[in-house]
Amino acid sequence: MRRPSVILALLALIWGASFMLIKIADRQLAPSTLVLGRLGSATLLLAAIAVVTLGGRETLREIRDAWGWLVVVALVNTAVPFWLLSWGETRIDSGLASIIQGAVPIFNALVAFGFFREARVGGVRLLGLGIGFVGVALLVGAQPEGKLIAALAVVAMALCYAIGTLLAGRHLRSTPPLVVALASTGVSTLFALPVGVVQAPSGMWRGETIMAILVLGFVGTAIAYLLFFALIQRAGANYATLVTYLVPPIALAYGAIFLDESFGPAAFAALALVLVGVALATGSVRLASLRAGRAEAREAA
Repeated sequence: MRRPSVILALLALIWGASFMLIKIADRQLAPSTLVLGRLGSATLLLAAIAVVTLGGRETLREIRDAWGWLVVVALVNTAVPFWLLSWGETRIDSGLASIIQGAVPIFNALVAFGFFREARVGGVRLLGLGIGFVGVALLVGAQPEGKLIAALAVVAMALCYAIGTLLAGRHLRSTPPLVVALASTGVSTLFALPVGVVQAPSGMWRGETIMAILVLGFVGTAIAYLLFFALIQRAGANYATLVTYLVPPIALAYGAIFLDESFGPAAFAALALVLVGVALATGSVRLASLRAGRAEAREAA
């Protein structure tokens, strides 16, 4: 699986389902317990894979070499945003959360403009920032008062993902994706452990809750992180965040089919604005236009 486009599509399918699974687990678990279960199971799987493929000594050596940035990326890109999303979905629909999450490339471009010169954008891409923010503001502003804070929490999650992705792209490009994924989940598990244990329900967990946690941990986190960090190393941080093009429509479909969620005109208008903003901010529209123009020129010749 070497083509970035294939990795991108798989990530979209996996993370599109994650919003639905979080909503299911939120019915019984507190957000901190949900995060602990998800990250703990992911850490166990990633540790086993690391021992088999890299070896214990090599894994520890790689962690020691980059431990500082591994901890920072773990907190910014995993621990904090996972909790924000899990808490936000206790109050808003999974599909709406996925639309807000779709703004990650917008925040990516904004943060890069101020702090990451190598990923900075300008011109038409700045217009994309504005359009995308209008879409996010439309969706957040449409939430009733009781859901506004939850929507803002998901916005903060998107900002965390953007910062974490840029930091990983700059400081962890030479670190194996498996090590980055393992460190991210391991550090975040320790971060979530105290509160997650205290807030765990005393009764028996429902079967659907256990299944949602295991799929979120093994597939939605462990496997997805391996794919995501590999994508960053092969195609760059900006390309990796394009997964958010595909996640919202998939998550909306899952929510409508399996959770009976319904969405009004404001949600779809916001989705359209966010995707147009992402297209402009990442330069995808311009690249597509150039390719089309070259194809036409070849045909005319």
